[in-house]
Amino acid sequence: QVQLVESGGGMVQAGGSLRLSCAASGSIPSYNLMGWYRQAPGKERELVARASSLSAIDYADAVKGRFTITRDNAKNTITLQMNSLRPDDTGVYYCHFFWRAGAEYWGQGTQVTVSS
Repeated sequence: QVQLVESGGGMVQAGGSLRLSCAASGSIPSYNLMGWYRQAPGKERELVARASSLSAIDYADAVKGRFTITRDNAKNTITLQMNSLRPDDTGVYYCHFFWRAGAEYWGQGTQVTVSS
């Protein structure tokens, strides 16, 4: 079992910045994938960014150049620095942990609201 604890989020005006953090605990396999997904009202959950324990990183096209994901393998944490936020970045952001099929976990979600 893996537990995820998220922090950060909140409300900011367009152009502002926010930082999200997620810490994983429990039985952590050496290879894993941690990332952030988001879900806007009425829309499906979508990938924002993810980073493997081998430092491979993926970003959604919509956030490239604005968001930066970093991870600390020793602490099993990831951080998402979100800059130049836009109203369409609004949604619930979920931390995600994956290491094999049938072994993925989600955080409780944290609200990000960007006002215009």
